[in-house]
Amino acid sequence: MMNICVIGTGYVGLVSGVCFSDIGNNVTCVDIDENKIENLKKGIIPIYEPGLDELVLKNIEENRLHFTTELQTAMNDAEVVIIAVGTPPKETGEADLRFVEAVARSIGKNLTDYKVIVTKSTVPVGTGKWIKGIIAEEAGHSNFDVASNPEFLREGSAIYDTMNMERAVIGVESDKAKDVLSNLHEPFQTNLVIADIETAEMIKYAANAFLATKISFINEIANICELVGADVTKVAEGMGHDNRIGKAFLSAGIGYGGSCFPKDTNALINIAENAGYNLKIVKDVENVNAQQRYRVYDKLVEALNGDISGKRIAILGLAFKPNTDDMRAAPSIDIIPKLHSDGAEVLAYDPVAMKNAKKEIAGLQTVESYEQAVQDADAVIILTDWNEFKEMDLQDLKSKLRHPVMIDGRNMFPLEQMENLGFYYASIGRKTVKAAQI
Repeated sequence: MMNICVIGTGYVGLVSGVCFSDIGNNVTCVDIDENKIENLKKGIIPIYEPGLDELVLKNIEENRLHFTTELQTAMNDAEVVIIAVGTPPKETGEADLRFVEAVARSIGKNLTDYKVIVTKSTVPVGTGKWIKGIIAEEAGHSNFDVASNPEFLREGSAIYDTMNMERAVIGVESDKAKDVLSNLHEPFQTNLVIADIETAEMIKYAANAFLATKISFINEIANICELVGADVTKVAEGMGHDNRIGKAFLSAGIGYGGSCFPKDTNALINIAENAGYNLKIVKDVENVNAQQRYRVYDKLVEALNGDISGKRIAILGLAFKPNTDDMRAAPSIDIIPKLHSDGAEVLAYDPVAMKNAKKEIAGLQTVESYEQAVQDADAVIILTDWNEFKEMDLQDLKSKLRHPVMIDGRNMFPLEQMENLGFYYASIGRKTVKAAQI
């Protein structure tokens, strides 16, 4: 068992701390937000992540998981101190390291004995050494190690991803730090990638940029498929059986969003520019993604014969992906204001993200069920592939719509099924079903 201090109770810090406690470690999570800490002590979770609330309560009850606002108390017996605060993008696209710097200074002021200080936040290459200088300056000594241990969690399956991690990347400068972090990850029985700190920091950005590239690539292929009469789902299936390519991240749709890919691709472009390199591919990946989310808008305008003014449009799904309430870089943030500006009436429904969505989308009208959203609507647009939507009674849905028009940004339904049901059904990278004429 290790004593671990996790600074930051956002997505990465909270999930990591809870999972480290669940494998038997004594974990104290620290945050400056007193209200959040008091809620966490009661098992009230600030984010939506399936299974997280139960795991928090379990480990609190078993006295392995603790929450406090007092950093010194949390650090006293800790062998490992994990920095997991936010690194939001600046207007320039660079990662904003204000919170990381503030935490590093606080750690230095409270550092009395040897500890391994780990950056789990996604930070630019070179941040580890920068943090080391700050901590040494504040502490007045160098009896510590700095390391990088980037996270690779997917929102909506973060607990599974942690407990079944495919690899743990550990960037270190000393054998002592390597041994401590190797022991910490031993219960996960995962592949360890041991590197220097700069390489570990780059691995995180490179991995996310590559996955974002796969998404934008298949979306470009989807757009060509529509022009030549091919089916992108079959194209992706054929590609995916090639082990050199793989099946993951080849689902065509309206592009990526969330807290990682948009921020990290932008930051990597800035890292490259600061190093004197023009990162052409990733710039194009971002451009394709920005344009792709408007495909559903264009398909809607075409379906409704060029005029959406005064039309009632049902939006199903607001979060950037299912099983989360995260609205960061969600396509709905761009699409709904565009519909509003063109005079459409929009009613939206999402199983968990409506509260957060109202903070991001001005004038957003939400309802309490998808049935309410589609009632008397001229068309329905699917932006998030929640299971609730996959399992809809489509015949019932059709009966509620004023016009049987569905624009599916997630390719959820078979074309033959939608044709047999009598829908006008436009998806991404597949032929448009025009069983109903509007």
